[in-house]
Amino acid sequence: MYQERNSSVAPGAVVWTQRWDTDAGADIRVLPDGCMDLIWTERGLLVAGPDTAAHLVPVRAGDAYAGVRFAPGTGPSVLGIAAWELRDRRVPLSELWPQRRERELAERIWGAADRTAELEAVAAGAVASARHGRIRQDRVPEAVLGGVWRRLTVREIADELALSERQLRRRCLDAFGYGPKTLDRVLRLARALDQARAGLPFAQVASLAGYADQSHLAREVRALAGISLGRLLAGDSAG
Repeated sequence: MYQERNSSVAPGAVVWTQRWDTDAGADIRVLPDGCMDLIWTERGLLVAGPDTAAHLVPVRAGDAYAGVRFAPGTGPSVLGIAAWELRDRRVPLSELWPQRRERELAERIWGAADRTAELEAVAAGAVASARHGRIRQDRVPEAVLGGVWRRLTVREIADELALSERQLRRRCLDAFGYGPKTLDRVLRLARALDQARAGLPFAQVASLAGYADQSHLAREVRALAGISLGRLLAGDSAG
């Protein structure tokens, strides 16, 4: 069973948990969302980088996960690594932070009465360290997200930031793991899925989300999610 709630550790952050009491019978399909996650499992702490396509996670009965999902552009400053270095990857936290520190944090979470709350506290500590100047704060991610939301072109976003398109792409790779065009595709997919799950006709979803037409929507869903929109909404996780 999957559950999530908003978190106060950082703007747009979400705390989530998932547990399988019986075999799911198929891998779980995790869709790209431009986010980075700090995840606790019984095998330790790991970081999920930003995906460019659906990631399939094999599950077994009894598997349990808890995670803090950082909003697009937020994770790198908290975790201390450029997003592109973790693109389409899941890595142990011990590869990013000192092994002793990771081991102490994992043991602390394991021994807590509420492991999800303890993981959230770990994430809050990392955010506090970043805010105290350990990592330089950057205004570019917020500006890029705003530009994508307003459906500006890459050139228009770059002009607003007084950057060249090459400079903008480099800054986006650090913050999001990919350039502004891919970021736009990923975030547009999320908007489209929200609208489709609300019951809107696919043609209307395509128009509202900014696709050229319903065929364009269908191609993008299959390219990013790996299956059709209909199967995705029906809960076909493995495909």
